[in-house]
Amino acid sequence: MNQPAERKRSPYMEWAKLSSSARFNLATSGLASVTMAEFPVRVAELEVTGGGYGYGPLLERIARHTGAPMECIVTAEGTSMANHLALAALLCPGDEVVIEQPTYGLLLDVAHYLGAQVRRVMRRFEDEFAISLGALEAAVTPQTRLIVLTNLHNPSGTLIPLETLRAIGKLGQRVGAHVLVDEVYLDMLFELAPPSSFSLGETFVVTNSLTKTYGLSGLRCGWILAAPELARRIWRLNDLFAATAAHPAERMSVMAFDHLNQFRARAAALLTANRALLDAFLDARTDLECVRPPAGSVVFPRLPKGEPEVLFKLLREKYETSVVPGRFFESPRHFRLGIGGETATLREGLARLGEALDEFGRRPLTP
Repeated sequence: MNQPAERKRSPYMEWAKLSSSARFNLATSGLASVTMAEFPVRVAELEVTGGGYGYGPLLERIARHTGAPMECIVTAEGTSMANHLALAALLCPGDEVVIEQPTYGLLLDVAHYLGAQVRRVMRRFEDEFAISLGALEAAVTPQTRLIVLTNLHNPSGTLIPLETLRAIGKLGQRVGAHVLVDEVYLDMLFELAPPSSFSLGETFVVTNSLTKTYGLSGLRCGWILAAPELARRIWRLNDLFAATAAHPAERMSVMAFDHLNQFRARAAALLTANRALLDAFLDARTDLECVRPPAGSVVFPRLPKGEPEVLFKLLREKYETSVVPGRFFESPRHFRLGIGGETATLREGLARLGEALDEFGRRPLTP
């Protein structure tokens, strides 16, 4: 099936790479990057070249971290590639897939690229972006092959309770569909994190990585958890895409797992400090509406009035601050605000966002 040219690209990723950077960047959803000075690199243990279907020591670390058997693990270049591989393994052109709305743009872009027939299930602001089982059941048909969710939800940061996921799994089983859950933000709940949805049975396929929670995006250490037969299919499918992983990154990822408590403590301290700043900012704003999840690195405020794109332009050009426009999440009145950066940067960025909102509010509304 030939796809229109505009579906062979990702508008969000283009924006993120070309237009998201700013002096005060509140568009990034992950943690401030770990520096080489903070990373416990052991140069003597690095090698340039590896090969095969996975690097054994890395698979062992991921198995220990997730509780999944090694035969259920496929490594990938970050969660984005993990999602692509999982979608490509589970969908054929014309297959029906149900995807939450709003969602991370790349999930939707890949489904379209693969030629799937996409149906949507709304996660409504008025319901605090919770999944409605009734709405999901209405969206799923006997032709549905896959249900795609994010947990924590990207862009709002809200958690899907385990009992809801269990019910979704039963719905998928009823029609013979898998449930793909992107859990890249779930570790941001730290000691309060629930079990991975992979624990609910082979209906579930899970993607995750070290990128968002731990400030280790540059390692591109992602993975897929799937039933063993499906995992083997995904390994073979990856021969058509990445073929062989960058072995120095695999070895450095092993080092990262061996010191993950260090990176977890760093992340918890940063997010605790930054969430206090976010709460104080939102408490002071009557011109924003926002669902406030108890954890995570993103929120998804809504502008009740005014032209949002005017605000985003003003914020970037005059106040040197960026957020992610809600149009990339099919929610043009919203914007995604990231709080995972350095605390001083977030403090100043929020102050500038407040100044931009004040100026924006003084402008006459467009007819």
